[in-house]
Amino acid sequence: MRAFLDQLRRDVDGDVLDDPASRALYSADASNYRHVPRVVVRPRTTDAVVAAVGLAAEHRVPITSRGAGTSIAGNACGTGLVIDFSRYLTAFEISGDRAFAQPGAVLDRINAQAGDHLFGPDPSTHSRCTIGGMIGNNACGAHSVRWGKTSENVTNLQVLTADGRTFDTTNPPPLTLPDHDPAWFPQLGRRVSGYALDAPTLTQQLVGTEGTCVVLLGAELKLVRRPERRVLVVLGFADTYEAADQVTQIENALAIEGLNESLVHSVRSRPELPEGRSWLFVEVEDDPGRVARITRNSMIIHDPAQQRALWRIREDGAGLATRMADGSEAWSGWEDAAVPPERLGAYLREFDQLLTGYGRRGITYGHYGEGCIHVRIDFDLAHGYREFLQDAADLVVSHGGSLSGEHGDGQARSELLSRMYPPEAIRAFREFKHAFDPGNLLNPGRIVEPLKLDDDLRILVAPPKIPTRAEFAIDTRRCVGVGKCLNTKGGVMCPSYRVTKEEKHSTRGRAHLLFEMLNGDVVKGGWRSPEVAEALDLCLGCKGCKRDCPVDVDMASYKAEFLHEHYKRRIRPLAHYAMGWLPTWLKYGLVNRFTAKLGRFAGITPERELPTQTTRLVRQLHPLGEGDPVLLFPDTFTNHFEPGVGLDAANVLAHLGNRVEVPSANVCCGLTWHSTGQLSKARRVIERTARALHPWTSQGVPVIGLEPSCTAFLRTEAPKLSQEPSVHALARATRTFAEHVAPKLPALEGAREAVVQTHCHQYAELGFDPDREAMAKAGLKPKIVEGCCGLAGNFGFEKGHYDVSIACAEQDLLPALRENKNALVIADGFSCRTQIRHTTEREPVHLASALAARLGVIYR
Repeated sequence: MRAFLDQLRRDVDGDVLDDPASRALYSADASNYRHVPRVVVRPRTTDAVVAAVGLAAEHRVPITSRGAGTSIAGNACGTGLVIDFSRYLTAFEISGDRAFAQPGAVLDRINAQAGDHLFGPDPSTHSRCTIGGMIGNNACGAHSVRWGKTSENVTNLQVLTADGRTFDTTNPPPLTLPDHDPAWFPQLGRRVSGYALDAPTLTQQLVGTEGTCVVLLGAELKLVRRPERRVLVVLGFADTYEAADQVTQIENALAIEGLNESLVHSVRSRPELPEGRSWLFVEVEDDPGRVARITRNSMIIHDPAQQRALWRIREDGAGLATRMADGSEAWSGWEDAAVPPERLGAYLREFDQLLTGYGRRGITYGHYGEGCIHVRIDFDLAHGYREFLQDAADLVVSHGGSLSGEHGDGQARSELLSRMYPPEAIRAFREFKHAFDPGNLLNPGRIVEPLKLDDDLRILVAPPKIPTRAEFAIDTRRCVGVGKCLNTKGGVMCPSYRVTKEEKHSTRGRAHLLFEMLNGDVVKGGWRSPEVAEALDLCLGCKGCKRDCPVDVDMASYKAEFLHEHYKRRIRPLAHYAMGWLPTWLKYGLVNRFTAKLGRFAGITPERELPTQTTRLVRQLHPLGEGDPVLLFPDTFTNHFEPGVGLDAANVLAHLGNRVEVPSANVCCGLTWHSTGQLSKARRVIERTARALHPWTSQGVPVIGLEPSCTAFLRTEAPKLSQEPSVHALARATRTFAEHVAPKLPALEGAREAVVQTHCHQYAELGFDPDREAMAKAGLKPKIVEGCCGLAGNFGFEKGHYDVSIACAEQDLLPALRENKNALVIADGFSCRTQIRHTTEREPVHLASALAARLGVIYR
């Protein structure tokens, strides 16, 4: 094996990775399975692919092709050589109604540049899935009702065999392929299980072979005309069966998707939907009224933003469905069976009876228009898993269906193919693979000579939740690998990944490393693991994943836990003392112009200077105004660096009829200690603060937070950190400034454009609707910047983080400021305002200051 690795490094133009962290990162996809690879290659050229495959064949090393790693059936993880096409082989060209793409090209990027055309298949992972992965699994998506599977939209493949042959599938070399009997194959559009020996061309036969026959080098794609308009009709039904029974009544639709109330209840804020417990999302170009008349409960949606919000629920289904209403876990495994649409209602009724008979529950949703059902089931993977899947396979076959309707067979279903196909078909599949891969080196164990469906289950070697303090844990099983954190547009998650494009800097990658660390098989050293420390070093603690991840992985909290354990009874980085203990240094007046310039000796990057403190807010503000009392929380940043923000907030609150008070005692939420993993100190700080504020919170006085990170910490993190009643009382009493003032603001005349940088913790924990309402009443027209500013508290000040910090700001914030040169800049976060001041000539203001100016109540 050493000779193999040495040859790879010498002969392959690309990254050759055999370190523990890389092997851990690629040990799983989005399935239940785990296979630790021996080596990962990220080739830069197709010649490098040929070289890597040739060396693997010479050394008899199995080969697994991988795109975004979102395969749900265990198609994209293997024990030998894993070839990751997504890093470098991402190029594509558009020519009219054709696209020419390398395997790692991302679907959304192709469609974004395809003009009046698009590539029709669109799986829910369209923002990160690769063309190679789509071809491997014969992906379909919501719009296959109109445009068909991937196999119907690919016109040519450039492929490589394990023995070094390269060819186009439209002009192949002589091949001896098996005969087939059409009677072997059930007749339905969503059949992707097994090999498509009955397809009319070799190109279509090789689509959906899951990397078991050839290695893909490139593809010619057929594009379809982009619809001029899309209208979404939402139909409500009494139950799933009634919805399923109606799908054949719908014609000429672009998409017909079904979801039920269990999935909708998993969403943070339930959308407005027609009356019912099950819904069909029907997308049409024309005559939405005809579709709406199918049921008395319907709504027609023309607004594209509202359509996207509803589609997002459906697209996040693979993640949302992993948690039942009671919080219990649900798993893939019987993920995407398909039956003829006219059989869908009957199949679902019998499938639910099967679930009940096994004492299991499942959340079903999916492509109802083509009879393809996705489901996550609360399996006990150690008991009864095999038996259930065998009975489920028999059930779908009895309805003339396919074990898989778009995700392929992988390890999850290949062993069940003999229940769907006769022995003659299984032999023909074996002969087909042998014609291309006689040595069985390409993704072995899938489709032909299958691995057991209940072997190699990741969940069975997963450590349980690892509690390190009261009511908190690193949940190593929460991440299911769907890879939404690989998005590079929209939302906040994950800023450092968007800069580096490295898997280890994605939320998924970090979660997998924590899993392997606690498992101890590949990543050694437990809490002292340098691999995990390195991956988490570039986690900004933004909490974007807590909002954007469909299974709510909270990597910021996991990082705090890891740092707490990693540095227990050890010397910490200097920045942890400088920035983590910043409230203490400020309390004693130790941060001034002189010490700020010496920050580089305390782990502070030389490109930045620490801000210098000024007269504290608590010394400037006395009880102000008349009316209902409120307590203004003097967070560290407002109190010591920008007390003017606090004065503006107090004046606005008083103007709106409140008596504004501020505690005389020095208070702090403990966030800076928490974010640097000094949890014991953080707990003591928040408990001391909560006790000091208890005279107000015990009387129901609202506590108004101005700094979003501190406000979010008081409301959501502090109760997890401490069980002291006063801490929980403080959490219940805490309000954002906008939440308190928005209902009371009068409508003001005039209008002013504003660029608004939403603090990441506000985005993740607090919400922005009250801010939007307050700005509307004040005559401010906001352009919302959704991405992270990149400073993120201590992150952007620490040595080694500056370049990433600035690159994060360049993704959304700085372009928005350049495009809106005359707009007011509003940023409630002190970090956000600091980043803006460090990178531009603009002077950002807090919402409180903006409202004070609009109301004319600035009295500094």
